Amino acid sequence: MDIPSMFLLLSGVLVVHLSDSKAVDRFYADQAIKDDGNTIVSRGGMFKLGFFSPGKSKYRYVGIWYNKISVCTPVWVANMETPIVDKTGVFILTHQGNLVILADGGSTKIWSSNSISLTMINPVVRILDTGNLVLWDNSSTNNQNLIWQSFDYPSDTLIAGMKLGMDLRTGLERCLTSWKSPDDPSKGQYVDCVDTNGYPQVFGKKGDVLQWRIGPWNGIGSSGLPSDAPNPFYTMEFVVNHEEIYYKFELKTSIIHHIHLTWDGKILQMQWIERLQQWIVYADVGVDSFNHYGVCGPYGSHNINRRPLCGCLRGFKPRLPDEWEASDWSGGCQRKRPLDCTSGDGFWKISGVKLPDTRHSWYNVSMTLGECEMACRRNCNCTAYANLDIRGSGCLLWFDELMDIREYDVKHNLYIRMAASELAGKLISQSSYKEKKGVLAGVLSITSAMLLVMFAVMYACKKKIPYIKRRGIWDALNKKNSIIQIEDTDDLPFFSLYEIAKATKNFSIDNKIGEGGFGPVYKGVLEDGREVAVKRLSESSVQGLDEFKNEIMCIARLQHRNLVKILGYCIHGNELILIYEYMANKSLDSFLFDETRSSMLDWPCRFQIIHGMARAILYLHQDSRLQIIHRDLKAGNILLDADMNPKISDFGLARKFFGSDDTFTKTKKVVGTYGYISPEYAVHGKFSTKSDVFSFGVLVLEIVSGKKNRGFSHEDHSDNLLGHAWRLYKENRSIELMSESLRDSYIISEVLRTIYVGLLCVQHHPEDRPTMMSVVLMLISEGVLPEPKQPAFFTGESHGGVQPVASSGEYMITQLIAR
Repeated sequence: MDIPSMFLLLSGVLVVHLSDSKAVDRFYADQAIKDDGNTIVSRGGMFKLGFFSPGKSKYRYVGIWYNKISVCTPVWVANMETPIVDKTGVFILTHQGNLVILADGGSTKIWSSNSISLTMINPVVRILDTGNLVLWDNSSTNNQNLIWQSFDYPSDTLIAGMKLGMDLRTGLERCLTSWKSPDDPSKGQYVDCVDTNGYPQVFGKKGDVLQWRIGPWNGIGSSGLPSDAPNPFYTMEFVVNHEEIYYKFELKTSIIHHIHLTWDGKILQMQWIERLQQWIVYADVGVDSFNHYGVCGPYGSHNINRRPLCGCLRGFKPRLPDEWEASDWSGGCQRKRPLDCTSGDGFWKISGVKLPDTRHSWYNVSMTLGECEMACRRNCNCTAYANLDIRGSGCLLWFDELMDIREYDVKHNLYIRMAASELAGKLISQSSYKEKKGVLAGVLSITSAMLLVMFAVMYACKKKIPYIKRRGIWDALNKKNSIIQIEDTDDLPFFSLYEIAKATKNFSIDNKIGEGGFGPVYKGVLEDGREVAVKRLSESSVQGLDEFKNEIMCIARLQHRNLVKILGYCIHGNELILIYEYMANKSLDSFLFDETRSSMLDWPCRFQIIHGMARAILYLHQDSRLQIIHRDLKAGNILLDADMNPKISDFGLARKFFGSDDTFTKTKKVVGTYGYISPEYAVHGKFSTKSDVFSFGVLVLEIVSGKKNRGFSHEDHSDNLLGHAWRLYKENRSIELMSESLRDSYIISEVLRTIYVGLLCVQHHPEDRPTMMSVVLMLISEGVLPEPKQPAFFTGESHGGVQPVASSGEYMITQLIAR
């Protein structure tokens, strides 16, 4: 008997037809919905689940639709890509908690929720009055043990309470996907998602082509969607935190209202009118046929009521005048007069616009407009700023050309950086008089504080505090511009050695929390109460000024939730000190390779760490402005915050790269940590983004196994961890690589998938390794993975037999790294 035919038997499901005598809103593992008109209905009667045929189609699908209206309007479809050709379908729940659609009398599996859990006791499926189909473990007394829900897998409709965005803990992305046609719910050409780069915003794409963009959240709605303004029908909500980023709406009344992505790419807000017995369009996000992304190019402004549609912002002129005359505005505009940051630029305020694309932006929710202006003024790369909230709070900074500006009747001000000469003597701040008074008061306060610090330093000198000698103190206080201005990071705070010594209790051994290649790391507490990690260059370190400058240049310009944040620096004579945010749980290796503490890392926690690392490396390689190869990814450089979220640290060896992911750079000096270095780098000095991919793969296998690659030993062979993982994979025993401490928390399919991704990353040849974009997708998707090839540094030893990978030189470096 083949697997599909055995499915019902092996799952332990006794298919019992649900009774039609009364409406029910749930079913259990011994029940099923057959395609004979049998359905379940939410308790309040709002939604129904069962089999249906969309439009003129004769194919059958399992879906959810409105129960209280006369027009069949599906809001969710399970088997979108795999319809059933007749009415032999059955929708069942297995005892392992897996929802399955079968056809042909149960011999063919059509669709599965892939929610199998070996710990399920009493699974139950229920349709809620929100339209959400939820799978619970009913052994919980309060029914809160949620296993799976349809809201996590939207189709083409967003209903009240459903989230559009990303779960940062699991990597689950919730997007709207259009149908292929009104009669075919399989995936069409259009997808609407929340882009989480910079300040999150909603994009609409046709295939890989960006079609349109809703402006960023302005506190009460989207800056590019007037219909999001307060109204009597619904409220919009936007949430950004370390766990989730999403948009959703909630209804204020009993109206029936949803957002629908049509098969031809329109996104419509639909409202059911009972009196007319039909749907009406409450709002059309597209607004008009010219609402395409960036139609007017950089620094161009789009106005549907103007002819021509595009114009340049004040102080700008068409970059390609001939094309503009031919109504091709894609080249955009350029400045009439160049900026001159050293002599002082100003800002010009424009109102009533959809804010520009925020993918290359930075934001802070608590800064005032005056503080926002000062932050932008201090950074010569800042091109514009605005309040996050139109009610007057928060700060949003842009660091690239301003794209996709459109003129709307919205109350949002944008302040664009302009050359002082362009403003013709009107170089004034755009912030309010009240905020100017606040800035002036702040300056006076800072001046007073500096005087107090100077007196304190003089007092400290008299007391002869170690590490702070009189000679060079004033140089330390005045050296802020010596390196930082060279690297164009004037906005990075400078700390005096006195402040750092005081925060760390004079670099007390009791405050020491670790040591790396750069030098010792101390915990400190600043005068404002902030806990910090202080990294001090050691006299014996092989690193020095170059690594110090490189760390500042790289990490100060990077903004990602999984990268450690640098708070400032100190230069005093031979003292080079970096100040970071404090990570309560120190580094990953302090947990992973400790027999006692490793038990604190269950499988969900380890998978969260792996996924967070992957997203951060993807950001470094592709999404950041600098595009960086880290070159020293290892467990000791993965820090963990209080919630065990990973943050990549130590950018002293990082390098920028130009070109594609496979573009190599060669160096005579191989740096990094043995056990994590890729073979092409270790042997030939060639590095690329695929070098980081290799290091990431090593980390993945270490996290799953709880074993170090370097120094790994096994009684049956002499391979390192990579070779051991490869042997187990070839023998279909990969699950044996998993640490014993995970036996009570693992999800077998997730663990196996993670191991396979790790093996793909450590393949010998860099061209075989996936990009980090592919890695992120493979970790969270359910598609078929490619077969990995032999990993690097696999000796093939077995009881004394040695088979080198390639040349003898490579074999020697193999042995060195394996040890």
